[in-house]
Amino acid sequence: MSNLSKRSTIYFEPTIHQALKMRAASTQVSVSELVDEAVRLLMREDQEDLQAISERVAEEEISYEALLNDLKTRGKI
Repeated sequence: MSNLSKRSTIYFEPTIHQALKMRAASTQVSVSELVDEAVRLLMREDQEDLQAISERVAEEEISYEALLNDLKTRGKI
């Protein structure tokens, strides 16, 4: 195994677990490494989302009703 050092018990639906084991075998990567990478990708996406929110904090807010009215005025709906 790579340098992974903490253990957790994770429960999968049987078909998901089977697919995960098959992916691990076909790529010669452990199930643990696949799960670790998936979690890292998820956290990276969360960080990118939080950064985007932070960058847009000063944007003017518009209500849904106002948005619909604007789209109608511009002939979009």
